[in-house]
Amino acid sequence: MIQHIVMLGLPEGYDADELDAVMQGLAALDLPGFTGFTHGSNRDLEHKTPDYPYGFICTFTDTDALRIYAAHPGHKALGGRLVSLCGSGDAIMVIDLEVPAT
Repeated sequence: MIQHIVMLGLPEGYDADELDAVMQGLAALDLPGFTGFTHGSNRDLEHKTPDYPYGFICTFTDTDALRIYAAHPGHKALGGRLVSLCGSGDAIMVIDLEVPAT
């Protein structure tokens, strides 16, 4: 199983309605092997990631499912909107963890 973790470096004054629309779009993607989606504010309780105030996690059955998601036109369009929200792709951190299936 793959946990696709995305942290967003949103600037002050970002468009919260646009962020919500993108999160709704990602949650609505119906793709093979895309089994879960969660998102929310980064509480940063250890004070290690203050530059990333928001993030989301997509759960995939395997790397093939993640590849399908990455190539999907809907994902690409929503990703472009996230880049615009964050000001650049450099403000987005992505981590793909391989974890045991539960």
